[in-house]
Amino acid sequence: VQLQASGGGLVQAGDSLRLSCAASGRTFSIYTMGWFHQAPGMEREFVAGINWSGGRSYYADSVKGRFTVSGDNAKNTVYLQMDSVKPEDTGVYYCVAKNSPSAIILTTTRSYQYWGQGTQVTVSS
Repeated sequence: VQLQASGGGLVQAGDSLRLSCAASGRTFSIYTMGWFHQAPGMEREFVAGINWSGGRSYYADSVKGRFTVSGDNAKNTVYLQMDSVKPEDTGVYYCVAKNSPSAIILTTTRSYQYWGQGTQVTVSS
């Protein structure tokens, strides 16, 4: 599975931004897709995830009510709608995917075997 993320850029605090991630290859094997965020000098942290079948989603507390993850199975694409962005949302956003089923949406980096190249989001105050 290959992941190609896009949609990053420079925005002001309070603005909106939508990230996209297109999956290719053995997409039929995907169970969960999601997003991680890496702020400058920090570890990668889970942002949001969605199960491909059923559409169950889960969010980090820091983005609940501001970000929305969604998927388009026909296009093998997952989106991250980022509203009311804050300067602390600045960093690289990585699209991720895994094909192992799980009862809950996992939030650790080691849970996801497929990673996109990352897209930079910069939020100015």
